[in-house]
Amino acid sequence: MSIINPQAPHSVVMIRPHHFYPNPQTQADNSFQTSQLIATPEVIAKTAYQEISQAQIILTSYGIKVHLFEDEGTETPDSVFPNNWFSTHSGGHIAIYPMYAQNRRLERRSDIIEQLKINYRVQDIVDYSGLEHDNIYLEGTGAMVLDHLDRVAYAVQSNRANSLALERFCTHFNYEPMLFDASNQAGESVYHTNVLMCIASEFVLLAPEMISNSARRSEIIQRFKSSGRKVIALTESQINKFCGNAIELQGSNGRVLALSKTAYKALTTEQKKLIKQSAQLVPIDVSTIELAGGSIRCMIAGVHLAAR
Repeated sequence: MSIINPQAPHSVVMIRPHHFYPNPQTQADNSFQTSQLIATPEVIAKTAYQEISQAQIILTSYGIKVHLFEDEGTETPDSVFPNNWFSTHSGGHIAIYPMYAQNRRLERRSDIIEQLKINYRVQDIVDYSGLEHDNIYLEGTGAMVLDHLDRVAYAVQSNRANSLALERFCTHFNYEPMLFDASNQAGESVYHTNVLMCIASEFVLLAPEMISNSARRSEIIQRFKSSGRKVIALTESQINKFCGNAIELQGSNGRVLALSKTAYKALTTEQKKLIKQSAQLVPIDVSTIELAGGSIRCMIAGVHLAAR
């Protein structure tokens, strides 16, 4: 029997791409994305396929249920990041999101939603994708990092996170919106909130120095401390190594923090020690997929629904 944990899901959805490549339509506003590729497109696609396959094996070995779907299409290079186009919520709710890049809108798949309805109790589906016609976007749990315990939706203002869409989501799903600005030292805005912070049950990984407004920064840190969580401060250098792009999951023998090997190597010994007090670190090699500007958190859509 799975343990119910509002913050750390026991089941996840992942997509295995057959034709992965860094998306040219997202290059302009994703500073984490690599333009200089070190291998041929065929090798990159094959390696990404293998990385997802291995990630499924590793997560399953910790008792996490992985619903793995195939993407054999050639027009959806970012399909490996499903957490951007849908999210699931306790009480049987699913949200569908408006996507900024046109080719990312093709990632939305009714067969995945139907499979979730077969395996889990789904009461309703709230579809925000029509907001794309008004150039309003909110890219799921990439644009938002959700505190399921305190019901706060943290979001960096960007092309991918519109304040109007955020307000609508929070009204429908009973979250308090916490919108803020964040950028790197070069002044480039952070494209997705989930590269900047990871909220777990008992700790938060966060790069405070990248939050532009000092008052907002203090408010966010205080909110986390008030909830009893340790705030583990990351540097911008660590953010660039995807240390903030991790996700806490509920395994069969306790909570785990899934993160990339890139991120694991960049964490300090003290940071790892703090994390291990409440979650086991599970590093996974996704270095090829990271060429597209996202890491483990982006690759995992948590299932917060009750099983049938």
